[in-house]
Amino acid sequence: MDPTGAIWINQLFWLIFLLLLVLPMVKAQTLEWSRERLIRAIEEKRKSRVITMIHRQETRSFLGFFMMRFITIEDSEQVLRAIRMTPKDLPIDFIVHTPGGLALAATQIAQALADHKAPVRVIVPHYAMSGGTLIALAADEIIMDEHAVLGPVDPQLGQEPAASIVKIKELKKPEEIDDSTWIKIDVSEKALKQMFENVKTLLLKKGYSEEVANKVAEELSTGKYTHDYPLTVEHIQSLGLKVSTDVPEEVYALMDLYPQPAGTPSVQYIPVPYQRPGNSQPTGSKN
Repeated sequence: MDPTGAIWINQLFWLIFLLLLVLPMVKAQTLEWSRERLIRAIEEKRKSRVITMIHRQETRSFLGFFMMRFITIEDSEQVLRAIRMTPKDLPIDFIVHTPGGLALAATQIAQALADHKAPVRVIVPHYAMSGGTLIALAADEIIMDEHAVLGPVDPQLGQEPAASIVKIKELKKPEEIDDSTWIKIDVSEKALKQMFENVKTLLLKKGYSEEVANKVAEELSTGKYTHDYPLTVEHIQSLGLKVSTDVPEEVYALMDLYPQPAGTPSVQYIPVPYQRPGNSQPTGSKN
């Protein structure tokens, strides 16, 4: 091969390598700036501090790997810091999209929000399960999309529901239960009691009556449903919680700035709002 050609191929290889390395970083930084601008716009419009906790799968680095994200201690540290930096008389809008996560971290966030003196609004554009629901219960008002859902907050021991472990006592004789299972039962009973009291305390802090606090804690923390059971707006409202469906349009725009990994999309549509006034055809349609 011509030495000059080899040099060009080598330079082209390194150029492509650098582009693969740099372009994702540039894209990520551009997204971050766009998010910050939109968060600032929401704050100015609503006269509040906006805190987001959005757990999505995002492409990372030039290799394009991704990971599923959950509520972690790092999340609680950052949220608590944001709350400390917020004046006590400034409302907080907490935007949450999460499958749940570490109970300790979710509890810390919920307690800090519940103790904030100004109104706290937790906004759920799609779903906030498990620990995300616990955080929502610390709000003065839960704002959900009309089709968004929350979920039960019953404690889990690893992959096993604490409420189901406790039921072993009803299904077996004491002599048929081994020591390790008795330990799981003991821990599960404590976890269930602690979560019930935690939910009740949060609701009492937010001004709910003893009756409503007990009802919600019983409904959500005792294993009445499977842990992934979707609790709709109507269900949450029926428990006596303050819920509205007035999600700001800017929140949906913000969610668009947290993309899933690149690839062939499984859902596609023309991304413009259609209107059908009277019998006229929607925008974008053809005869």
